[in-house]
Amino acid sequence: MDTDLPESAILPLIEEHTGPVSAIRRSERGFSSDLTAVVDCARGPFFVKAMRNRPGGRRESLVRERLINGYLGHISPPLLWDVEARDWLVLGFDVVDGRSADFAPESPDLALVVDAIGEIGRLCLPQIAQDWAETRWDRFTSVSSEAELFRGDSLLYTDINPSNFLVVKRRVWAVDWAWPTRGAGFIDPALLVVQLIAAEHTPGDAENWAERLPSWREAAPQAVDAFAAANLRMYRAAVDRKPDVDWLKAMVDACRAWTKHRGVTTE
Repeated sequence: MDTDLPESAILPLIEEHTGPVSAIRRSERGFSSDLTAVVDCARGPFFVKAMRNRPGGRRESLVRERLINGYLGHISPPLLWDVEARDWLVLGFDVVDGRSADFAPESPDLALVVDAIGEIGRLCLPQIAQDWAETRWDRFTSVSSEAELFRGDSLLYTDINPSNFLVVKRRVWAVDWAWPTRGAGFIDPALLVVQLIAAEHTPGDAENWAERLPSWREAAPQAVDAFAAANLRMYRAAVDRKPDVDWLKAMVDACRAWTKHRGVTTE
């Protein structure tokens, strides 16, 4: 194994938990970590996420995932062990052998995904998350006071997309809790709406799915409008930085369709 690869670097760190390792198979998902892989080993297999132990947002995301896992009940695969060394932070999870959810219209996965988001919405906000205020959309509001509409005491997942919901038979697991935050409960359903529009739902149909969730039904329309506009501005800014990334352009299109449906202007 190439000694410059993360696999070689983490191997001596994890063997206490894994026993002898027969293979480390990189996964197709998990772009925010330096390594995501399934480790085949004497005591596993385990799904492993590893990050170089350097100050910054990417390391912080793995720290948050480590801290929040024990409060997620049965909605996310359990964290079985973790290692923090001078150069690496490594998390070892139970392996979920599932497929990415299908968000397309008429998909049988949709009800499962909505139920999973509902289960997330019923989770209690743990003390460790009290200081994780959601602020990513603040600078994209039209006036600073709109940011207060995004505040709340719900535990938010915020990484709603098909690849983060793994379907196993008639069950859905929500994986990759890289950036849980505290905020208004309608934000996760709102992010689902955008993803559904990107998956070719009409905005009205996408909102009908969100309507199944109490936090959406209880949200003030002006708060949802402000969020829809801020989300569009955020993705526009992302496309300005990375104009060749197709999925970002698709999200701009979805956000624009949603704001048009709601009669929201963003200019």
